[in-house]
Amino acid sequence: MILTTPLKSNSIKILLLGSGELGKEVAIEANRLGVEVIAVDRYPNAPAHLVANKSYVCDMKNKAEVLEIIRREKPDYILPEIEAISIEALFEAEKEGFFVIPNAEAVNKTMNRKNIREFAAEELGLKTSAYRFIKTFDELVEASKTIGFPCVIKPVMSSSGHGQSIAKDAKDLKSSWEIAKEARGDASELIVEEFIKFDYEITLLTVRNERETVFCEPVGHIQKDGDYIFSWQPMQMSKLTKSRAKEIAKKVTDGLGGRGIFGVEMFIKGDEVYFSEVSPRPHDTGMVTMITQSQSEFALHVRAVLGLPIDFTTYGSGVSAAYKAKNESVVPTFEIDDEIFSKNSFLRVFGKPESHIGRRMAVALVFGEIEESLEQAKEMISKIKEI
Repeated sequence: MILTTPLKSNSIKILLLGSGELGKEVAIEANRLGVEVIAVDRYPNAPAHLVANKSYVCDMKNKAEVLEIIRREKPDYILPEIEAISIEALFEAEKEGFFVIPNAEAVNKTMNRKNIREFAAEELGLKTSAYRFIKTFDELVEASKTIGFPCVIKPVMSSSGHGQSIAKDAKDLKSSWEIAKEARGDASELIVEEFIKFDYEITLLTVRNERETVFCEPVGHIQKDGDYIFSWQPMQMSKLTKSRAKEIAKKVTDGLGGRGIFGVEMFIKGDEVYFSEVSPRPHDTGMVTMITQSQSEFALHVRAVLGLPIDFTTYGSGVSAAYKAKNESVVPTFEIDDEIFSKNSFLRVFGKPESHIGRRMAVALVFGEIEESLEQAKEMISKIKEI
């Protein structure tokens, strides 16, 4: 592998379409290998903008605007880091010879819950919850009768849990409908899912290139309204369950193809494993790998993209805890106790230019036994004050 220097005529270039906290870590890992990073997002001074070699602001859903940047910069690799992107621009870029990670069709399938659910359940034959797709409130009522209560209702296209809710009975359907319709993204069609009374849920970070597929230790997590709050690694699982989870992840990622890391989400009930969703990029629950592995999920993603070896060492157990803003501010400022910075803990402030209530602004990371580390992480984020 020949590596280069940024901002030169022969530089290896990565174009990030999406420049949030996950994209920022990808940019940092790419920088460490001398890769030139061009970060794009819908607003200025996004986290990855702060560490990239170049940055752009554009309407990420506008095909012409996205293509104009791609054609101007001529990147070696295009990395979609969010779901709200013009898929038409990615297909066109691929036709023009640009390398989309993992590939445009994989992005197309995974950015739309209808596409990926039909692909997983009907094409690959994987076990999933029962589901129906609906477009009207009357169809929602009928679907709920078939699926039963409680049921999960969410847009087929949204990110970070936006628009997701659980209807416990028929009286909740109206509010669930309104929550889904108000979500950012395309809410023209919704998915109604059976609520599986699972024992726990995991993200199995799966790294692949043309030569091999590698699995990180399973990541356990707790979500609220579809958005992650805490994650830990490893999630303790039986050998049989872990083997089944790997089989599902391998089948899904082989079916999607391409290079990079995939966050494969699954529900576990006893020894049964249910496929839920997959993201063809670093996963928010995987931020814990910044302290548990010799190569974080972000480093593994960059290595896979470049065609480098994707092996790594697991250091031990760890926990991550998301800190979400409690106030609205255009000058986010945090008061943090010194004791938060202990020998086994870290704090990552993302550097987002504005805070909004519920917006993820930082993550606490703790290395150590999971039960104790989880309590320490919870205490850490409770001691962060906004001023």
